[in-house]
Amino acid sequence: QVQLVESGGGLVQAGGSLRLSCAASGRTFSRYSMGWFRQAPGKEREFVAAISRSGGITNHADSVKGRFTISRDNTKNMVLLQMNTLKPEDTAVYYCAAAGREFVNYGPYDYWGQGTQVTVSS
Repeated sequence: QVQLVESGGGLVQAGGSLRLSCAASGRTFSRYSMGWFRQAPGKEREFVAAISRSGGITNHADSVKGRFTISRDNTKNMVLLQMNTLKPEDTAVYYCAAAGREFVNYGPYDYWGQGTQVTVSS
């Protein structure tokens, strides 16, 4: 089991940057592959990025490739999402997710955080 808490969201102008953090509980964090998803009001949840247990494998949605980068630090039980060149269409609640197996990309995921709001103004 793992508990996830996102932070780092906020309001930023288009073209700016934010770094989201996901703090995970427990000493078995390295057993979980991780992902980031987002959901805008009235829209379906969509995949953003995923990373394997060791961090050696990553995947990013086409909509964020070249702008967002997922990473993890297993010594700190942290997963990060560096977001650069933000666009208004990136506005959404961003969720951190954990899967109790090796790299699962789109899913399935077993645990979810509560989300953090990212708002990008034009």
